[in-house]
Amino acid sequence: MFSKDRWDEIIEALSSNWFRTILTAFGVLWGIFILVVLLAAGKGLENGVKSDFGGIATNTMFMWTQGISKPYKGLPKGRQFNYKTDDVQAIRDNVPNLRFISPRNQLGGFGSTNNVVRGLKTGAFNVYGDYPEIIQQEPMDITSGRFINYGDIEEKRKVAIIGEGVKTAMYGFAEDPLGTYIKINGVNFMVIGTYKKKGGNGDAEEEQKQIYVPFTTFSQAFNRGNNVGWMAITAEDGSSITEIKPQIFELLKERHTIHPEDDRAIGNFDLYEQFSKVNGLFIALRFVAYFVGILVLLSGIIGISNIMLIVVKERTKEIGVRRALGATPWNIRGQILMESIVLTIISGMLGIAFATLVIYGANQMLEANGPVDMFANPSVNLTVVLIALTILVVSGLLAGLIPAQNAIKIKPVDALRTE
Repeated sequence: MFSKDRWDEIIEALSSNWFRTILTAFGVLWGIFILVVLLAAGKGLENGVKSDFGGIATNTMFMWTQGISKPYKGLPKGRQFNYKTDDVQAIRDNVPNLRFISPRNQLGGFGSTNNVVRGLKTGAFNVYGDYPEIIQQEPMDITSGRFINYGDIEEKRKVAIIGEGVKTAMYGFAEDPLGTYIKINGVNFMVIGTYKKKGGNGDAEEEQKQIYVPFTTFSQAFNRGNNVGWMAITAEDGSSITEIKPQIFELLKERHTIHPEDDRAIGNFDLYEQFSKVNGLFIALRFVAYFVGILVLLSGIIGISNIMLIVVKERTKEIGVRRALGATPWNIRGQILMESIVLTIISGMLGIAFATLVIYGANQMLEANGPVDMFANPSVNLTVVLIALTILVVSGLLAGLIPAQNAIKIKPVDALRTE
């Protein structure tokens, strides 16, 4: 089947009319090119959107308190409540499959007055009281020094980690902030580290203008007692925070005497739920890319099939001679199928190569011109290439099947009579 004579016949058949062969091959080339480029563009969009999550652990829920909307056990609606540090321990003890439970407190925020002073410089920044686990839930690069540790928590050390935006605003260009002091709401804190957030979750510039201090120090320095402003809760790998959170809500409602059906009292943002929706969207986009690409490819396959039918008609006498000399129907069928497959694969591989050059060029432009919102690193993996090659082989078989069947129906006597 793969003898030199067979390949010589295939090359001769395809090169007998170069113009027709090139036009026929272009349909398949264009179809596979569209398929690969659409999949790469979809991947670029997916990478861009997912990068906006900023590296945050996606199996995470952020939870805060809101006004109570239903009276319960003699308590009126409209009352307010706060989470307590005991709630954090209760969640740890009663709700399984949780990886991190991080209580958080906050000072400052959008539109707040200046709350940080260093010498003659002042600024308004978000200040968070946190535990060391928060760096696993909101990943950041520590650019100098270190992050909070449990020694800071236990000893209530007045230490702070500042963002690169805070450093730029409060320090000179070549000034090292480590070991220096800043005053937060009148309380001195020593800077032990600087960070840079990994992603652009929300306002990328504001993400770098934050200050982290130990949770226990924050509570003591700013008179928060055992109050907790909000929590970041991450489920274990293999578990879904979306499925676990009803248990957390039920426990907290019971501890704070809240009606079991009061859905307003506990506010939350389920990042896993949102991330799952985004993933579902991109699965649908991949399906659309395959659907459109295969439809375009199908037009090329039909073109090859039609051309092969014409080729079989033109080679009627040749086929008759070969049959008269002892060629079996399988020999004739195999010859036509091989010609169709070779033409399809060559044109398809050229399409993949052309698409690869376009994708490479797009990545070079993105690197040269800087990041683009919601689009990054368009690419296709090896699986996509293997799928494309499989489609090409199947396409070649389909394109040659009908012409091959027509070829073996030709009787040697009738073929030899053909002028």
